[in-house]
Amino acid sequence: MHKLTLKELSLQLQARKISAAELATLFLDRIEASDLNAFLHVDHDLTLAQARAADARLAGNDAGPLTGIPIAHKDIFVTRGWRTTAGSRMLQNYVSPFDATVVEQFNNAGTVTLGKVNCDEFAMGSGNENSFYGPVKNPWDKLAVPGGSSGGSAAAVAARLAPAATATDTGGSIRQPSALCGVTGIKPTYGSVSRFGMIAFASSLDQGGPIGKTAEDCGLLLNAMTGFDERDSTSLQRPKEDFNRSLNDSLKGLRIGVPKEFFGAGLAADVEQAVRAALSEFEKLGATLVDISLPKTELSIPVYYVIAPAEASSNLSRFDGVRYGHRAADYKDLADMYKKSRAEGFGEEVKRRILVGSYVLSHGYYDAYYLQAQKIRRLIAQDFQRALEGPDRQCDVIMGPVAPTVAWDLGDKTNDPVANYLADIFTLSTSLAGLPGMSIPCGFGQGEKNGKRPVGLQIIGNYFDEARLLNVAHQFQQATDWHLREPA
Repeated sequence: MHKLTLKELSLQLQARKISAAELATLFLDRIEASDLNAFLHVDHDLTLAQARAADARLAGNDAGPLTGIPIAHKDIFVTRGWRTTAGSRMLQNYVSPFDATVVEQFNNAGTVTLGKVNCDEFAMGSGNENSFYGPVKNPWDKLAVPGGSSGGSAAAVAARLAPAATATDTGGSIRQPSALCGVTGIKPTYGSVSRFGMIAFASSLDQGGPIGKTAEDCGLLLNAMTGFDERDSTSLQRPKEDFNRSLNDSLKGLRIGVPKEFFGAGLAADVEQAVRAALSEFEKLGATLVDISLPKTELSIPVYYVIAPAEASSNLSRFDGVRYGHRAADYKDLADMYKKSRAEGFGEEVKRRILVGSYVLSHGYYDAYYLQAQKIRRLIAQDFQRALEGPDRQCDVIMGPVAPTVAWDLGDKTNDPVANYLADIFTLSTSLAGLPGMSIPCGFGQGEKNGKRPVGLQIIGNYFDEARLLNVAHQFQQATDWHLREPA
C-alpha cells in the first residue's frame, strides 16, 4: 500500500478498501522504524485525529481527491500543534498559533499531516547538512546527502515514509533534493503559491511547491497549493486551474531547448550520460531538440549570493530573542541580549549569509553589489524570454541537468561553502527569473564509495506553464520506469 501513487491511494480510500486512519498508521510505523533523520516532529495523536476526520468526510459526500492522503510538511511552513523550527536552534521549541496558508489549504482538502520534515537551517543549504538537528541521510545511499534545503521532504518521499511532501525552492531547494533522491518535484511560477506562514529566507525568490513520486502526484498537490492569498503581497491573482488537464497530450512537435551552458566543464560524465539518454527518449516520443544559449548562466551564482543573503539579512532581523525564539540566558543589557541570542541561535551558514547580506546592503556598497545584481538578474530573465517567448521563440521547454553531480558524501563539502554553492549552478537562474521548473528521475550515476545514486532531469518552462511541464514529465514517466524504482 505504501508504494502506491496519490491517485491510486485516493481510489483505495474512496472505495473504502483502506481507511485514512489505517493508512496514516502504516506511514507512522514506517517513520518510527526509519534511521534517515528525515522527520523532526511527529505526533501520533494529532495525525490520527486528522485521519478520523478524513474518514468521516470519506463516509459522507465531502471528499476530494486528496481526502485522507497522508502528507509531510517541510519544517519551514508554520503549523498549529507541530513544532516549527526551520531547522534552527533559534526556533527549537516554537509552536505557531496559526497554520501557513499552504498547510491550511491541504487541511481544507482533507489531507492528514504526518509531521514536520528536516531541512537546512532557514532553508539555507544544498545538502541538508546545515540543520541544527543533524543531516538527513539519502535513502539510496546513507553515506550521501539527500540534497537541500528540502532534503527531509525528498528523502521521506523516496523512502516512502510519506507519499508526498511540501517543500520550498529559493535557488533549487525542491529540484535539487528531488534529483539527488530520485523523486519528482516542481517549483511553480513565483507568486503562484502563498508565502504566508512560510518562514522567509529571500522574499523575492522563495516559492513553495510539492514533491511526490510522479508528475501526476505533483499536479494533484499543486491543484491544492496554488491560489491567491491577500495575506501575501507577492501572491498572484489568477483563476484556479487543473494542472493535470494536459497530462495525456502527445509530445509530437514539442521543441526542447538544450542550453550549451548546462553541458560544459563541471558537469560529471555520469550525469551527462543519463541526461542525454533522457533527451533521446523525448526524441522517440516525437520531440525535437534545439540547441540554445543562456549566456548569463555563469553569473547566476554571484547574483544569487548577493540578492538572497541581502534579503535574508533583512528577514532574519526579526529573530532577536525578544518576542519568540531562542534568548540567551546571561546578558548585561538589551544590545548584549541581541548579540548573544543571535550568536547562539544561528548556525554558521546562516551567520555567513547574514554577514554577506548586511555588507552588500551597507552604505557605499549597495549600488556596487545589490543594485548591480538586480540589473544582471533582469538580463538572466531576458535570456529565458528570448528562448521561450514570442513569435520567434526557439523552444517550448528547456531541459538539462538539475545538479552537476550525483549526491556527494556526507561531510565532503561541509568546510567548503563555495563547493556547496556550485551545486546549484543549473537551478539558480530559473529561480532568479521566477520561472517554473521541475526535476524528474532519469537514471543513476555512480556514487564515489557505495553504489548508484540518482540523477534528475530538469525541465524549465515559461511563466504559468506548469501544466505543460507536468505533461512533458508524465509522458516521459509513461515511457520509462525511473520514477518507479525505490531504494532497498
